[in-house]
Amino acid sequence: MGTRSRRSTASPPSTTARAVDIRNLGAELIAPRLAVSAFVFDAEQRLLVVRRGRPPGEGLWSVPGGKVMPGETLAAAVAREVREETACEVRCGAVLEVVERCGEAATGPYHYVIIAHAATLQRQRIPQAGSDAAAAAFVALADLSHRPCTEGLRELAARALSRPNLG
Repeated sequence: MGTRSRRSTASPPSTTARAVDIRNLGAELIAPRLAVSAFVFDAEQRLLVVRRGRPPGEGLWSVPGGKVMPGETLAAAVAREVREETACEVRCGAVLEVVERCGEAATGPYHYVIIAHAATLQRQRIPQAGSDAAAAAFVALADLSHRPCTEGLRELAARALSRPNLG
């Protein structure tokens, strides 16, 4: 169950793309799926994270996010995913980076293009796990090192927090 990733800073989003080698994902080639993720910090600069309850990445901590539904804007997808996974209400902000994840999970091969966004918490509340999240919490960045996290989460969270008006 290997994964491959490509990450690009997106300020503004780049029009160039780098090829991802998906030849080792088995005989079945799959089309990339568009997804979003949300980097939400509370007043204490803690990051909103969820423990994934399903593959890929089951059991790992990550930020809320998921597939964009047909006809849905990116901003609406960010707000919906955060609400479904944590019961928190957010307003979608700037694009932080574009991340690509390819690999094979117990459910089969996957290929996601994830547009990571900053998002603003509309009102403080205690996150409640829902949808495909097994747990949800606000966590200090220093405490992420004590949790198993998805690839690149700690680094992207640190970059997001250091950007003006995001942390």
